[in-house]
Formats: sequence, C-alpha cells, structure tokens
Amino acid sequence: MEKLSNLITLVGILMASPAQATSLHDAISNNDFKGFKAILASEKDKLLELRDELGRTPLLYSTQLNRVEMAKILIENGADVNARDAKHDTPYLYAGAEGKNEILAMTLEKGADLKSTNRYGGTALIPAAEKGHLETVKMLLKTKINVNHINRLGWTALLEAVILSDGGETHQKIIQELIKGGADVNIADKEGVTPLQHAQRRNYTKIVEILKAAGAR
Repeated sequence: MEKLSNLITLVGILMASPAQATSLHDAISNNDFKGFKAILASEKDKLLELRDELGRTPLLYSTQLNRVEMAKILIENGADVNARDAKHDTPYLYAGAEGKNEILAMTLEKGADLKSTNRYGGTALIPAAEKGHLETVKMLLKTKINVNHINRLGWTALLEAVILSDGGETHQKIIQELIKGGADVNIADKEGVTPLQHAQRRNYTKIVEILKAAGAR
C-alpha cells in the first residue's frame, strides 16, 4: 500500500504543469492573497493538487509557511490534507510536527489520517512531543491517535519527550499530558532502556518524579 501511495505521489509530481504550479506556489510564497484567489478561481480542479519541484501541494506549502487563510480556502475547496510530498510529509503531519495549530485543527476536521507516519515512521504526536508543542500534543491527544506508537528509531512520543528534550517545564507538562492520555511509561527503546532510565541518566529530576508517580520502572 505504501509503495502504491509513493507511486501516486510521483505520478502527481510528473503530471503537474510547472508554470501553473509555480504561479500558485509563488502567490503563496509572496503572501499574495489577491493573486492566490485569482489563480485558484481560474482552474480550481486542476490546481489543488499540483506539485512543486519538492512534491509539495499548495496546501502543504501553505502549511509550511503558516498561511492560515490560504490553507483554509484550499481545504474548503477540497485540497487533500493527507497528500504526501517527496519527503513523506503531509499538511496534517507537518502541521502537527511544527505546531501549526490553526491549520492542524482544519486538517483534523477534514479527515486527517491519524495512522499516517512521517519518514521516520512516527505519527504527528511524536515530533510534536519532542519539539515541545504542548498545545499541539493536547489537541492530538483528544483524537484517537495511538499514544504508544513506536517509530523506526524504536521511540514512542514519551521516549522522545525525554530523550530529545532539555527536561524543562514544557516537556514536563507534555510528559504529564502523554501519561494522562494513556502513554505506557515502561515501553523501552530498542536497547531496552526505559523512559525512567533515560531521565535518570540525564538528571531530569522532575521528570523522574513524574514517571515514578505513574508507575515507571
């Protein structure tokens, strides 16, 4: 299924008209709202899923630049919130990973695939937790996303919130949210090291306390 999805993405990139893709992407890049609407109105059905040289649809590009109003118009007109680029990102996955919460909310309302994964095999929740996007984590935990999903590195969102953080207050809160959301505090990494052991090795005293209180070993 993944190979078929990649093939469809490649075909979409090859079929895109470079001039059309460039004009719409340029309007997004320049935050030219008037031009954006004019271009989209001319041939909406042909333009929504056109790709640039990196395989990004207008919606994904709008998401990356946090052009909220442009993203809203594209989504309202039927843009695919799960369309992948050459890096395996989608508007939904990118919004989640980078804390673009306004756009994330719109993708969730329009059928975001909660089981979809990025190039590291992680759901949107994992990078959101790692990068310290507390409100994003809260939003995602209100969905049916798998809080204990393990990526190709062998890490859950909880493990990444420990291993790749500074142990500060934001990540402490994220870890608490993950635990409230059902995170298994004893899922270890590929080497058998648990979140508690990682926190102890880094002298993250507060996180150690949080994990122990939740039954971590």
